Amino acid sequence: MNNVIILIIAGAVIFLFFSGIRIVRPTHRGLIERFGKYNRFANPGFHWIIPMIDLMYQVNITEKMIDAEPQEIITNDNLNAKVDAQVYFKIKDDEASVKNSQYNVNKIEYQIVNLARTTLRNIIGTMTLKSANSERGKINKELHGTLLDETRSWGIMIIRTELKEIDPPKDVQETMNKIVKAENEKIAAVDYATAAETKADGEKRAEIRRAEGVKQGQILRAEGEAQAIALVNEAAEKYFIGNAQILRKIQALETSLKDNSKIVVPAGSDLVNVLGDMAGIIPIREKPDTTYAPV
Repeated sequence: MNNVIILIIAGAVIFLFFSGIRIVRPTHRGLIERFGKYNRFANPGFHWIIPMIDLMYQVNITEKMIDAEPQEIITNDNLNAKVDAQVYFKIKDDEASVKNSQYNVNKIEYQIVNLARTTLRNIIGTMTLKSANSERGKINKELHGTLLDETRSWGIMIIRTELKEIDPPKDVQETMNKIVKAENEKIAAVDYATAAETKADGEKRAEIRRAEGVKQGQILRAEGEAQAIALVNEAAEKYFIGNAQILRKIQALETSLKDNSKIVVPAGSDLVNVLGDMAGIIPIREKPDTTYAPV
């Protein structure tokens, strides 16, 4: 009988021991309450609590993302914009912060969503639709700052906020699309005109260069002809001073040779002698007839 009682007691002790084992993961922190009152803080690892007397609440301290849910906001220019945002936050891992997240605020994610929605209405309600779309960074910054200030006692860290969308009414969106399309067409037309102007300017410069080349060629040709005339004058002064008739004959000969005419020039004439001197040719003289007549 005594052995049975001992076994029952031992079994109960073993059951109570294993029933009180709690393991806290690195992604969580634990709050242990005894009879409904906070008792101690549980870091990651092995913990034992008294069953039915102690309770452990494990709190996730990893980063979370919650959607602020789309809502209609009237902008300063009386347009209904559909706005949605996301909030990224985490519970700090120290004991005081984990306690505050559980004891200072009820349903923390629900509270963050409602606070974010109210803050967005206050911010975007003072802006026009155009400025709200172009100043998303400013809206994110103001939303983030407001959430940080309002949740200081909640033991959480607001990591960042992101505007997911700011959608105008359908008719306004269509009008904005037409404006954007017109602006793009205008830019394309300006680019085309600039390209055409650049092409025309290039062609003009090319024509100028070609004209300058022709001009330079004519100048060089004229200079060559002038030098040739100078050489002719020099030769005339050297060889034909006082021999105007001979010069006239040479000119006539030159004209005739251009037309492939044949000119018979007497062997002993002055013209042959002058041409020979100019060309460096020694005229061939006739040999005297040494044939003796028969006696």
